[in-house]
This record gives sequence, structure tokens and C-alpha cells, in this order.
Amino acid sequence: MINTSVEYLISLSAAAKELPGRGARRGVHTITLWRWSKRGIRGVKLETVLVGGIRCTSREAMARFFERTTAAADGQPIPSATASERRRALQAAERELLDEGL
Repeated sequence: MINTSVEYLISLSAAAKELPGRGARRGVHTITLWRWSKRGIRGVKLETVLVGGIRCTSREAMARFFERTTAAADGQPIPSATASERRRALQAAERELLDEGL
């Protein structure tokens, strides 16, 4: 899930332009990212959020998506959480404990 407080959000059209394309083309079509978020690939969907009517993702979400789809394509188990996700969860839990005075 996209953590909007720490991940930098970008629109699907901006994200599509950042990806490598085939041949001389740069990027992929925005519809490709939309399809990844709705249908997914090999059971993995691109994480998105709706911001003021604009569908957005994050570079971190794209990295998680590529990591998971690559694992699925290679016949490996799909990682449930990346190291950065685990680290963020641990930091959030530690902050919560400090807020509670523990």
C-alpha cells in the first residue's frame, strides 16, 4: 500500500514517461499503467491512489510492482513486503510506542 506521508506521488502519465520503452520510444503508454493497476500482471497489481480525481502511483510502488512481477515470472514466491516496507512499519510501530510512553 502506498504510504502517502513518505512516498512521492506521481500521476500515471508522468510515471509512464519515466519507464523504458521499446525501440526508439521513450516510456510506455499511460493505459499500460492503468491496466497494471486494474488487472495486474501474474496476479500482481500496481498500487495507486486517487488524488483529487487524478490516479497516482509512486516510484516506490512501481519498484515493488516490478520486484513482485519479476519474482512471479521467474517462478519464485512473490515477496509480501520489501525491506523498505518492513523498515517503515517498524519505524511507525516504534513511534507509536513512544507516543504511548512505552
